[in-house]
Amino acid sequence: MRRKFFLTAVLSVTVAGGSWLHAQDDLIKKISGNSSDSTGFRFTNIINLAVTPVENQGSSGTCWSYSTNSFLESEMIKAGKKPVPLAKIYTARKSYEDKAANYVKMNGAVSWGDGGEPHDVINMYAKYGIVPEEAYTGLLNDAKTNNFSEMQAVLKAILDAVIKNPAGVLSPNWKKAFSATLDAYLGAVPPMFTYQHKSYTPQSFAKEVVGLDPNNYIEFISQNNTPYWQKAMMMVPDNWAFQWDYNIPPTAITDVIDHALKNGYTVAWGTDVSEPYFSWPNGVAFVPQNPTSYIKKISDAQKKELFNGPKPEPEITPELRQIGIENSQTSDDHGMHIVGLAKDQNGKEYYIVKNSWGTGNDYKGYLHVTKAYVRFKTTSILVNKNAVPPAVASKITM
Repeated sequence: MRRKFFLTAVLSVTVAGGSWLHAQDDLIKKISGNSSDSTGFRFTNIINLAVTPVENQGSSGTCWSYSTNSFLESEMIKAGKKPVPLAKIYTARKSYEDKAANYVKMNGAVSWGDGGEPHDVINMYAKYGIVPEEAYTGLLNDAKTNNFSEMQAVLKAILDAVIKNPAGVLSPNWKKAFSATLDAYLGAVPPMFTYQHKSYTPQSFAKEVVGLDPNNYIEFISQNNTPYWQKAMMMVPDNWAFQWDYNIPPTAITDVIDHALKNGYTVAWGTDVSEPYFSWPNGVAFVPQNPTSYIKKISDAQKKELFNGPKPEPEITPELRQIGIENSQTSDDHGMHIVGLAKDQNGKEYYIVKNSWGTGNDYKGYLHVTKAYVRFKTTSILVNKNAVPPAVASKITM
């Protein structure tokens, strides 16, 4: 997930994760009530889970780190802990270091860039721990937002030079050069830091403050060219870790999300956002009739008509979903955080989704996404194992 990013990019608690949630704290986003915009959609909140404030990933393809670390922040709340804004760029940096080693081993025959997947956040947390955002922002020279374009060009040039290997034997110094470049653009990672008057390493901070078990999370995909209820390769370019996940039908994707939300768990979500029926400014995404007939760009008049209010949606079959996967209409664009449930004026349910493009849309950083859209365009979801419904859990080995 990396291609969709912007320079600028509701919640009252009805399902609590602990008594602490009732305390006033500016880390928790609490905006209650119903919402509407100028397009004709009117939403009423049904489930509103506690979350940390919307952030802005800037000009970087780090949505996967922002969304899944936001998910971990909500996991802290669910566990009854005070949430800590986690360092999204620390996670991204550690991922780039591991990805670089894979890139060299594969002689460049894998994807390179900002992108990653929800499981990368869990894997980096398990392997390298985590730090609070106040200890590592990745911002230098008074920068306010990320801008990774130059850094990634330099990093790739280093890796491609290593692969060419003019000396005939790889020197271990290339990793030092790679790390030094990351230091130059993001700052050096502190081996020790102070948080609330106590010293920590990233590993001790993860254990003692965050306190989440990385083994408690599971990722799902959905494709009909491999058996359901078994693990399969996540076949997307940014799966540089070659992760295998449980493959489930499209209806099971929303079954998992519904069960999670009803039990107070949020969901990390990977999806396609390239279609014209996904509107960030309007904060709405749905599936129109005959979705495969839509081109990537439509006129302003067509866009206005598309988003002037709720529309009927087609049935999302495994076959229809697979067509989008096979012809690359469903691509691995973006990671977001599903944090609640709402209904429109006709009673149709939409997931409330927290984004990382800042607050400059109709819903101040949030979107309303139909279940049909999620069944059609999801690339993966990641949830706490305790959030998996029994009907799904009984068919897999967690």
